[in-house]
Amino acid sequence: MTFSLLVHDRETGTFGGAAATGSLCVGGWVLRGTVDSGLSASQGTAPSTFWGEDALTAMRGGESAAEAVTRLTGADPGCGHRQLSALDPRGGTGAFTGADSIPVSGHHTEPGLVVAGNMLGASTVLPALRRGYLEAAGSMAERLLAGLRAADADASDLRGLQSAALLVLHPEAPPLSLRIDYSEAPLDALEALLARATGSPYADWLPVVPVATDRTRAPAEAPTVAGRAPIRR
Repeated sequence: MTFSLLVHDRETGTFGGAAATGSLCVGGWVLRGTVDSGLSASQGTAPSTFWGEDALTAMRGGESAAEAVTRLTGADPGCGHRQLSALDPRGGTGAFTGADSIPVSGHHTEPGLVVAGNMLGASTVLPALRRGYLEAAGSMAERLLAGLRAADADASDLRGLQSAALLVLHPEAPPLSLRIDYSEAPLDALEALLARATGSPYADWLPVVPVATDRTRAPAEAPTVAGRAPIRR
């Protein structure tokens, strides 16, 4: 019911995740991540949000992605209906596809990259997702979106798409977490939201908010807009 991509860009140190599905709210169900834990994607016909959270806890504690995935999936008698992907802080990957996942389903792992999906339109979707990301130019978010578009242009989710999401993490930048919970064209909506979230005026305040490498960062004085009161969230 979902295809997802988790990546680590060694050149920039950036982590990125993206997912799309023919159902609602893929971001809230599937993607999890922090800069000190890595990323996870938990999906399937009966997805476990516990898997996603527990994988992050395990990787933050020092387990590799492969070790965390093996331990968590092996302890769950309902694992046949689920998928789990993980990417640890060192770029290691792990993935599991339950035997009862709706075909076409599967996963692919390599250093710094893991793709997974179920209820796909064809077996070519995951290679297209991987290739779309790797061959794209631009920011991490733009390359993730390119991967989703390539998968959708191939054979997509068997039902088409209704939601999409992406997550980008870097220790020296605020997290970028964007979700389209429902749309008849979720990738177009995600692209439009990405443009707004990374452009002025929204992005103008991001250089002064706390980040992993500076958890107390703040502006020298209260920001204002055209003489108005200080901006507040």
